[in-house]
Amino acid sequence: MLRTSADRPGFVPLNPGYNPAMPAPAAAVNPLLAFRRVALVGRPGHPAITEPLARLTSFLARRGHTVVVDTDTSELLPASKCQAAARDRLGALADVAIVVGGDGTMLSLARELAPYDVPLIGVNLGRLGFLTDIPLAQIEGALGAILDGRYVEERRIMLDARVSASDASEQRALALNDVAVSRGTLGGMVDMAVEIDGHFVYAMRADGLILATPTGSTAYALSAQGPIVHPQVPTILLVPVAPHALSNRPIAVTDSAAITVTLLKGKDAAVHCDGQAHFPLHEGDRVLVKRAEHRVRLLHPQDHDHFAMLREKLHWGETPEPLGRQ
Repeated sequence: MLRTSADRPGFVPLNPGYNPAMPAPAAAVNPLLAFRRVALVGRPGHPAITEPLARLTSFLARRGHTVVVDTDTSELLPASKCQAAARDRLGALADVAIVVGGDGTMLSLARELAPYDVPLIGVNLGRLGFLTDIPLAQIEGALGAILDGRYVEERRIMLDARVSASDASEQRALALNDVAVSRGTLGGMVDMAVEIDGHFVYAMRADGLILATPTGSTAYALSAQGPIVHPQVPTILLVPVAPHALSNRPIAVTDSAAITVTLLKGKDAAVHCDGQAHFPLHEGDRVLVKRAEHRVRLLHPQDHDHFAMLREKLHWGETPEPLGRQ
């Protein structure tokens, strides 16, 4: 049976009055009691990962935290520095998780930890870092403040994707960014039929269709001309990829909707969840996508500003003088 956050020994709920429509306040309990056990996960194979992992391990040990690392990360650290565990055990062993890497590493761990309600903190060792928002040069100061209870918390929805084949078999995966129905390597477009809550919406010929969360609105969906959506907006995006008819435009639906995509025609098509789980699609197969049961918890520095982050990551132009100044 799946264990959740309440099953963890000594678990202290950080926000018992949580309202999913509002950002969560900072922790009101003793931070060291809430964050005593820290999971530390590094991006596999990154050439520069060893030094920041060792630095973080020493920093956390000096503060009195117990450090638990996944098996792959443990190979980069001295055995005496931390406890090693399988990736799928971290949720039961940790009160908070720190990810050192890029958004891909964060996506992978977020899906693992969401059922346990374990919050994640991201240290950016990748490129853009929409989810891993703490620069490597600021890890001690920023992490110390967060672990002391000075943070901004967000809860992000995930998507639950089920692929039902014509032979009645089913495959399933979660996605924090997006579920993409895509043409294959043979190069032809695919024909799809889309239903929302059982109502037929349209049939479309395109290179693919992206079903994205607000978190995923700045990922693959953005490159397909989808809108940028604030993380707290309760919506799921449907973004066509190179549609044959230019009238097929991105649409947004409530995040309580159930969306079904049926592959009508197309060879070598596939479904990709966060670009990390992949399933082949054959004509007649159906992809059912809905909001997942669990949400991902992210902790940001107290001065976190979503729009400032977008300006920095997307290189938006800024007014050189404050508006109104003469």
